[in-house]
Amino acid sequence: MQTLKEKISHLNQLILEGKALDGFELYYDDEVVMQENAAEPTVGKDANRRRENEFFGSITDFRGASVEGVAVGDSITTVIWHFDYTHKDWGVRNYKQVSVQHWENGKIVKEQFFYGN
Repeated sequence: MQTLKEKISHLNQLILEGKALDGFELYYDDEVVMQENAAEPTVGKDANRRRENEFFGSITDFRGASVEGVAVGDSITTVIWHFDYTHKDWGVRNYKQVSVQHWENGKIVKEQFFYGN
């Protein structure tokens, strides 16, 4: 059985390899709730899969991503990311983001993303 540290490390590696959606299928619960800053949360794996596909499909130039820190608790992981890309609607985005994953039974049941605009 993988520890949370192993799971979040593997998920991060998949994201860095351009396989974020593979990680989504592997580690996210069917009822996952995902939320960007204070926006309305998106509920359920199907709705979040559509949202993720739309996001990745809108990136016109990907210049890089890096993990700047990881923290692991009993049922929570936190990752500090740096992203640099161009989005068809938002333009050039170069920023840091903190993502917080809440885990139950080996799956992410809630994920929150915090970043400045």
